[in-house]
Amino acid sequence: MTWKLPSLSALRTLDVAAKHLSFTKAALELNVTQSAVSRQIRQLEEYLEIMLFQRVKKKLVLTESGENYLREVRVGLTCIENATVDLLAQRNDKGILNIAAPPVFSVKWLIPRLVAFHKSYPDILITLSSRSKEFDFDAQSIDASIYYGCDDWPNVVSEPLLGNDLVPVCAPGYLKGKRRVVTLSDLSKHSLLQQTRRPNSWHDFFADQGIPAANAWAGPQFEHFYMLLQAAIAGLGVALMPRFLILDDLASSRLIEPVEHHFASRDSYRLVYPPSKRNNPKLELFKRWLVNESIHFKKQSAAQ
Repeated sequence: MTWKLPSLSALRTLDVAAKHLSFTKAALELNVTQSAVSRQIRQLEEYLEIMLFQRVKKKLVLTESGENYLREVRVGLTCIENATVDLLAQRNDKGILNIAAPPVFSVKWLIPRLVAFHKSYPDILITLSSRSKEFDFDAQSIDASIYYGCDDWPNVVSEPLLGNDLVPVCAPGYLKGKRRVVTLSDLSKHSLLQQTRRPNSWHDFFADQGIPAANAWAGPQFEHFYMLLQAAIAGLGVALMPRFLILDDLASSRLIEPVEHHFASRDSYRLVYPPSKRNNPKLELFKRWLVNESIHFKKQSAAQ
């Protein structure tokens, strides 16, 4: 059985009217009359046989059914918008490559290097989105993801990049008036900033040197490395960070290493993608460029 769907114009009107909770303001945004908005909503309600809006104390509000319907409609409108943008980009002879990456990796390392990539491959348009949690290539419209973790993910291709060299860092002013840090044992008695997605980082750091640290799981918690970095700069405590992400912060003395000790973590930043994308020419070019950039960066860092 084929159902006649509401018009896209009616659904767009619903979206804008719900955003403003005012037919008058919706009309201004849509560049139509207030009566046209009212008519579109009325016709949509008649078609659905459900009230989408009601007035409560002279204020326009969504009904419960209206809220539920709008939630799904907005998902559909977003999908249509994204598909249209992708198609228009392809029409302009730009091959789109959708890459997801953690915010701190994107801001501190990847984005500054994308200029060089675009100069080398002007026909490939990188769409970069923020993603820190586990990837699901079946549910997400991304070609590849840069992810921090071990090489233990099933059903994906994984290319190592950077980031397994971790160092403890803090703001220069954090240690003023506090217990001196001469040894790692001294460090264990300070406020250790935690990354919630890597709860064992400090424990592994101290255990690597055979140092008991009851404080290893204590301390303020932050979900992302970017939050952890900002917390350390603000003076909230000591953070355990991939060194390559904080070279500029160390050079500018926004951060210092309270004790010189590096820890080789099992985790690192990796480029991951599904096997079905293995022969994607755009992804192959990006992968080759990204791996070469990583190798070049590591050689540069080692020479300094």
